[in-house]
Amino acid sequence: MDPVIQVRNLTKRYKTKLALDDVGFDIERNTIYGFLGRNGAGKTTAMSILTAQNFATSGSVRVFGEDPYENPRVLSRICFVRESQKYPDEATATHAFRTARLFFRNWDQEFAEQLIEDFQLPMKQSIKKLSRGQLSAVGVIIGLASRAEITFFDEPYLGLDAVARQTFYDRLIADYAEHPRTVLLSSHLIDEIANLIEHVIVIDRGRILMDEPAESAREQATNLVGDAQAVERFVADREVLHREELGRVASVTFLGKLTAEELAAVRDAGLDLAPVSLQQLIVRRTQHASPASDESADQQEGALR
Repeated sequence: MDPVIQVRNLTKRYKTKLALDDVGFDIERNTIYGFLGRNGAGKTTAMSILTAQNFATSGSVRVFGEDPYENPRVLSRICFVRESQKYPDEATATHAFRTARLFFRNWDQEFAEQLIEDFQLPMKQSIKKLSRGQLSAVGVIIGLASRAEITFFDEPYLGLDAVARQTFYDRLIADYAEHPRTVLLSSHLIDEIANLIEHVIVIDRGRILMDEPAESAREQATNLVGDAQAVERFVADREVLHREELGRVASVTFLGKLTAEELAAVRDAGLDLAPVSLQQLIVRRTQHASPASDESADQQEGALR
């Protein structure tokens, strides 16, 4: 265990809203994390406190073993890129990268220039006139080329189209292999980043719902499809996350894996096992933790896409 971030009993309250409720977790060195959850779950609040851009109501945060607030030794080793990143009105991408080059001691100018070409970013146009996708590319380039020891990406790539997002994922994983560091990806596009992340932290209504290696998370749930009565017999004593029925056919997602003996019985009963994606698991877990109507459940799944 080699944590670069340690969070203990972290609570953040905004008047009547409890954004973080006694949260605790560790972030290990040189690991890619998925920092996941619904809109308003507390992800951005947590990242803002970790990067000293917000204050905790109570609890403690240690980054590289120190309090990050007004601590240049810590903050110079962190890069926080967010969707709502602000720049001076007349600044261009050139200005933004020159400033980043001065601040981040591991900045790689050659890599930055390669990324500028990859994203076809206009360098002389003022940032306020850039499209949403071009503005996202500015943040992504800073996050990658900074090679900071800890890099937070708070959904800055949502403005990118599918091709540009894939370019970001490809460049991230290739550069991470050559220059390991700690990366936290906050995203609603869980299926897109599922193969990148090594550890999953899910926040739901200000509390940690899941904190485990991605491989373990993927193995948490099973989906069983077939004759409704037969399916119900197999899941009778299990924690069901989601159930759908159409006539005599049922599809049930439940926590846990089947034993070899149970798998044989499933086949004998003519039932089908379907994989549960990481996105579906998180959608179902958060729905299960927060009982909702069918309409609000559909809205929740959309918020995680």
